[in-house]
Amino acid sequence: MKARHLLVMAAMAFTFDNTYARLPDRFHARVAPTKVREPRLVKVNRALASMLGLDPAELESPEGAQLLAGNVLPEGAEPIALAYAGHQFGSFVRQLGDGRAILLGEVVGTDGKRRDVQLKGAGRTPFSRGGDGRAALGPVLREYVVSEAMAALGVPTTRALAAVTTGEVVAREEMLPGAVLTRVAASHIRVGTFEFFAARDDREALATLATYALARHYPDATGTGNDALALLERVIEAQARLVARWLGVGFVHGVMNTDNTSISGETIDYGPCAFLDEYDPRKKFSSIDHGGRYAFANQPRIAQWNLARLAEALLPLLADEEDEAVRLATDLLNRFPSLLEAAHTSVLRSKLGLVHEEADDLALASDLLERLAANQVDYTLFFRRLCASAADPAADEAIASSFAEPGAFRDWAESWRRRLAGEDVAPEARARAMRLANPAFIPRNHRIEEVIEAAVRRADFEPFETLTRVLERPYDDQPDFAYLAEPPLPEERVRHTFCGT
Repeated sequence: MKARHLLVMAAMAFTFDNTYARLPDRFHARVAPTKVREPRLVKVNRALASMLGLDPAELESPEGAQLLAGNVLPEGAEPIALAYAGHQFGSFVRQLGDGRAILLGEVVGTDGKRRDVQLKGAGRTPFSRGGDGRAALGPVLREYVVSEAMAALGVPTTRALAAVTTGEVVAREEMLPGAVLTRVAASHIRVGTFEFFAARDDREALATLATYALARHYPDATGTGNDALALLERVIEAQARLVARWLGVGFVHGVMNTDNTSISGETIDYGPCAFLDEYDPRKKFSSIDHGGRYAFANQPRIAQWNLARLAEALLPLLADEEDEAVRLATDLLNRFPSLLEAAHTSVLRSKLGLVHEEADDLALASDLLERLAANQVDYTLFFRRLCASAADPAADEAIASSFAEPGAFRDWAESWRRRLAGEDVAPEARARAMRLANPAFIPRNHRIEEVIEAAVRRADFEPFETLTRVLERPYDDQPDFAYLAEPPLPEERVRHTFCGT
């Protein structure tokens, strides 16, 4: 049996190449995961496992559960917790760091891309600040569902490789089953990582980090002679594209602190996140966001604010003279609104089925969004139904009936059809393209709550399996699961989400 165990563990070997662990010791703390009592597999992301060069069947074995829980370290792992700081709701915290996440190492996948493999909920680290270092099952399932849905929607994101239960309980507002998420990311470098070293006036570490991050994430931008400036420019561009995609699918991150802003341009840290049901630009879900700082429509402004904090951290590297460094940073930051507007307009143009660019496209889309908000129209359902209207104007009346004032849609639709008439595109071809930009399925908040309730209260993972399977194909009509596309009933509406830490 022991020989078989060793053979299985060898078959599950990760091919690690741990470049971040080779950075100076002040970048991280070396710490092993804390073993758990009785790990049991919830799910392995088979497609992602294969992309990482792993055997999904081996990960699904009892030995695989031991590895995914942190009880066994794969050969070549160099477990570390990363150091970083961050602005949380606008207030600076000098030291945060991975308080319950441990990076096992980096793997270069079959697609040639380097990715971190991290265990989230793997026990205390030197950055835990009194926390237990554990994760409850509910937040683990939420992150698995939402991050994988975002990937299928085409939004840059961290990924979920696996989820396991621990056989132990964690104390939150109540005693809850514990779990560990295996998270995969382009990296876990954040704006807060740069703030950590800037707060300590550690220019050497800042320069090392800037050069490392640029080479890892934007290698085509190396060689300019100013790695920090090139990095800032690329991160600004990546964040503009990312937030535009969030707006396109109605995603509310919920806690856009600088320690949750990834240098790679991926969505990271799915805490009190949610998706819009009815379109409301002021919508917030996080139970701790009392002032609406991170409300849906505020996300572009906050992204720029976070990028300004990155620029401040990088100032010593941008130029020898402070005035010149400030000028260079300001020039780049001032580009963000136009970059975001261009990216968002492109997203909206696709959602509206517009093939060619025209100057009034943003005004047409903005007019529509105002009408959706005034009539409390479901954001996802509206755009999916608009695909049918692109193919056949007879479908307009079904959409109009979803407006409190049906004339609000009819008036806008006249302008939209005049705009469509200027393009030589067959209606059905336009509708097909629109269906690739307007999902039928998103992770509806009330469905996620149903998944968590079933798993936590009844150890029933079937709703989780069903939802994750449907969300693998969000742009496909799946008639057998049409109920998962429906908005919540009044009594099902989710008004607040929680971080879960």
